[in-house]
Amino acid sequence: MKHYLRLLKYVRPYLKRVGAAIICMIFASAANLYMPWVIKDMIDKVLAERDMDTLNLICVGILVIFLLRGFFSFWQSYLISFVGERVVTDIRNALFTKFQRLPISYFDRHKTGELMSYVSNDVAVVQDALVSRLIDLVTEGSIFIGSLVMMFVLDWQLSLLTLFTVPLVAQSIKIFGKMIRASGAAIQERLSEITSMMQEILSAERVVKAFGRETYESERYYGQNERNFAATMKNVRISSMLAPTIEFISAAAATALIWFGGKEVVDGRITAGTLVAFLTYAINMVNPIKRLSRAYVHIQRGMVGAERVFGVLDLEETVADRPDAIAVASVSGAVSAEDVSFAYAADGPAALSHVSFSAEPGQIIAFVGPSGAGKSTIANLIPRFYDVTDGSISIDGRDVRDLTIASLRATIGIVPQETMLFSSSVRENIRYGRLDATDEEIEAAARDANAHDFIMELPQGYDTEIGERGLTLSGGQRQRIAIARALLKDPRILILDEATSALDTESEKIVQAALDRLMIGRTSFVIAHRLSTIFDADQIYVVDHGKIVEHGTHEELLAKDGLYADLYHLQFRKTDKDETP
Repeated sequence: MKHYLRLLKYVRPYLKRVGAAIICMIFASAANLYMPWVIKDMIDKVLAERDMDTLNLICVGILVIFLLRGFFSFWQSYLISFVGERVVTDIRNALFTKFQRLPISYFDRHKTGELMSYVSNDVAVVQDALVSRLIDLVTEGSIFIGSLVMMFVLDWQLSLLTLFTVPLVAQSIKIFGKMIRASGAAIQERLSEITSMMQEILSAERVVKAFGRETYESERYYGQNERNFAATMKNVRISSMLAPTIEFISAAAATALIWFGGKEVVDGRITAGTLVAFLTYAINMVNPIKRLSRAYVHIQRGMVGAERVFGVLDLEETVADRPDAIAVASVSGAVSAEDVSFAYAADGPAALSHVSFSAEPGQIIAFVGPSGAGKSTIANLIPRFYDVTDGSISIDGRDVRDLTIASLRATIGIVPQETMLFSSSVRENIRYGRLDATDEEIEAAARDANAHDFIMELPQGYDTEIGERGLTLSGGQRQRIAIARALLKDPRILILDEATSALDTESEKIVQAALDRLMIGRTSFVIAHRLSTIFDADQIYVVDHGKIVEHGTHEELLAKDGLYADLYHLQFRKTDKDETP
């Protein structure tokens, strides 16, 4: 109930519509209560007394009642669907907004397909529980209560006999509900895994085809689908047992009613019409119970989805603004790290240990070292993609945790090794750097990034759609668009995370020229794999096993003959005793 009540909080802005819908449901349900009384009058008056006036009134009444029922049915369906869709839209918006506020560490631990499953599969079952099943609850509940009232009007003794079945039905629903909820949770997990697997396989389709693994991936998907089928059928078996159980209890009650009711007609205490009307109301009461039990099954599954959704919405935002965080309009670009340590998991190994460095405004600072040494981790800590475990990182003397995240990241531009572009036009991908940029500013940024010429050769120029992740472009072209995007943002601090390491020699020269132009006047941090790109850096920090083991200029580090010199000689083998390329 706590999850259902929490869902109803999303309904609060639409209470007027919900109230109107419930009124319409009650009036629409009232038509079902009219027909048994019609049957009573047909038997006791029209057939027994040959009363034509009553027959005429009955016929007119039926037409009027069902005309009104159609009117109220339309509005109850429209209004509750409107509210349901609005609520689900609000939940999806809240869920997506929450994803935007969660730290990068959350996305490190969860697959994209799993997150998509929350927004699609889980919200879908919540929608079903909230819309369709809410209609069932109110409509069938109204018929149940109305039928019970009419039964008491007709014969209170038989009505009390009927009520003995209610506790049995309620206990059956409770027992089966627990099992249905557990199996429903398994179904949602399997659906999440299927969505995750499909997203992963389809996004890596080039790799699948390159290794000829189409059959292998199909079989893997079939296996996951079979597990989902097994979980679904377990839920179906439990759900299918509920209706026959309730039907048997209802049949036993109906048998008792027929015997006692028949005896009362024989004894002359009630009329035959009254008994037939009473039994019709009893059937009217049984059918809602059966439908409510089915609705209960769907509501239980919906609550599993709600539990998963609320589990995300309740997650702690570990990287968030402090209450007294300051929004900075601009910075000069002085960056320093003091005794920084960091671990990706609380109980995991340290990725960085006692790291310190400093950069003056406009300087170029390079980080080099073996793969996995911790270079990219340093780059991720500056814009607070993660928070340091110990120590501090400061910009212009202020701890980055004392700045608002929005203003901090507004001062930082990032060009990663693996460029991520959106499946929109070239223009919109560059404009992502500054959403209010004009077309002229976008073109100027593209020229500075050495991208304008190849963009103009595309079929629609700047309006060319580049496909998912920009895969219709070469690596060098994607990287130059990323540089144009960073240029348009005009950040004071720049982070280049191995921005040219995946490019061929010719593309690297073009991209490096754009990067050199981008770094002018900015404090730049360069994560370098190719040492040739950082010979002119003001300071080079050599990182190994999460620690800074050396630092200095290129010439100073070569003179130390340490790890940097080893890396240098690995990349630049001597062609003779006096020359290096």
